[in-house]
Formats: sequence, C-alpha cells, structure tokens
Amino acid sequence: MKKIDLAGIFPPIVTPFKKEEVAYDYLVENINKWNNSGLKGFVVLGSNGENVFLSEAEKIEVVKTVIKNRAKDKIIIVGSGCESARETIYLTNRLAASGAQAALIVTPFYYGGKMNDEALIKYYTVVADNAEIPVLLYNVPKFTGVNINPGVLSVLAKHPNIIGIKDSSGNVNQLGQYLNEVDDNFNILVGTAGSLLGALTLGCKGGILALANIVPEKCVEIQQLIQAGKLSEARALQLRMIPVNHATTTTYGISGLKYAMDLLGYKGGETRLPLLPLKQEEKEKIRNILVKANLKVVSTP
Repeated sequence: MKKIDLAGIFPPIVTPFKKEEVAYDYLVENINKWNNSGLKGFVVLGSNGENVFLSEAEKIEVVKTVIKNRAKDKIIIVGSGCESARETIYLTNRLAASGAQAALIVTPFYYGGKMNDEALIKYYTVVADNAEIPVLLYNVPKFTGVNINPGVLSVLAKHPNIIGIKDSSGNVNQLGQYLNEVDDNFNILVGTAGSLLGALTLGCKGGILALANIVPEKCVEIQQLIQAGKLSEARALQLRMIPVNHATTTTYGISGLKYAMDLLGYKGGETRLPLLPLKQEEKEKIRNILVKANLKVVSTP
C-alpha cells in the first residue's frame, strides 16, 4: 500500500454541537478557515472530536463533511479505533469508503490488564492486515492506561501497512527511543503541543495537536522556524504557547478548547453530555490566558 508523508501539523478537530446535535454548519466554517492556515491535514474523530460520544452514522457524516469541504491538498486521518479488532476493521473500512486516507487506531484499553506486548502486536497486525487504508498507532496512556513501548513499535513499524504513530504520552525520552527503532520513512508525530519543540528537534515528522484547533498558524510556525534553523525564535514561540496549550487541554479540557476557539474566531460550539460547559470564572481565566499570550480575541461570548 502507498506510503504517505505526514510531515507537518494536524489538528485533531473538535466536533461542534448545538443542543446535543452535531453542528455541521460550524464544522464547515472551521474547515474553511483551517484550509488557509498551513496545516498538513485534519484528524477527524480523535479524542478532541468527542468520537466516543458519536454514533456510527454521525461519524460517517462528520468525515464526509470534512472531506467535502477540505482543500484538496489536505490529508484526512480518521480515528477509527474500537475495543475489538473486528469492530475496528469494520469502522476503518467504512470510513475508508467515505474517502479517508489513513486511520488512527487507539490502543484497546477496557481490558487494560491484558493489553500486554503480545496482545498489542497481534491486535495491530490483524487490523493492519485487513484495513483498506494505512494505519497509524495511537498511544495516549493518560486516557487508556496502556503504553506502546519502543519494543512493540519496533515490531509493528515493519508492517507494510503501518505508517506511523501518534504519541501523546508527553514523554520526550520515549519519543527518542521510538526514533531509534524505526527508519526515516516512518511517521512519528507528537500528540501534545507542550512537547512540540523537543519532538521536532529530535527528528519527529510533525504533530497532531489540540492547540492547532485554535492557533494553527502558531503551531505551523514553530515547525517552520525549526526547519529554518531559527531555534531561539521557535523556543520563544513555544514558551508563549505553553500556557495556552495547558489551559485548553490539561486544565479545562475539550470545553476549554471549544471556548478558546469561540474567542479566537472559530466555532467551538457546545460539548455533548456528560462533558459540562465552563463556569463563568473559568471562561474569564481562559480569556486572560489568551490575551496574555498576545492572541487576538475577536469575540467574547
């Protein structure tokens, strides 16, 4: 299967809601703006897309909406990981039929105590054998409690249909270990903007970053500065973005990310229950963080 070069920045895009329903008009508006921001493409149905709250029909419609409205040079990666290999293969191929170009497959975690190296290697091998599009592994221990160690990656990176990994562990040392286990064509993408500078200087191809939902140009600029050898400028921009990233991921989560999008001219929309909206004092704190980072707040909902 054809290899895909994923060097660049991807946002794991949010799914906007209005009164519990997917706000497809908001989604289209966001895609139209992101198309012009230098992003490599879009990750649809990732963790920040509240994919676990969406029905199969909604997942397919969201993917189709993004594909219909993306700029033609944007790569579409879909989060299609389920708990069983059977369901993961089924959903991956349904989304492939809708036009997705690669699949981001999270580690199974419900039976986490049994997700040892052997189980992970078997699972991903079977999925990759049967997926109709290339596969990326998704390592996010903070959600799953399961970590893909460098030895497992070394085995799986040899599979012809496994083209990369998104690592959201925040462990830059492990990223370095990953890089030692794969060849130059393998796409290692960092999954947290707080580690972007370190990951890129080590040799990672790019990032899949929640922060890229709200300041895509800044994330792209960090990578461009590093590529141009302007490390001090990249460092300064990275440090300026760290409080913004921390607020919209670790501290306030998806609700905070969506509110920051609203403040910066995008359409975050509402979250879907059981995620709760922000309290007024939380909204003020996010607004102040954005202003302090010298970002242009264009509206104050």
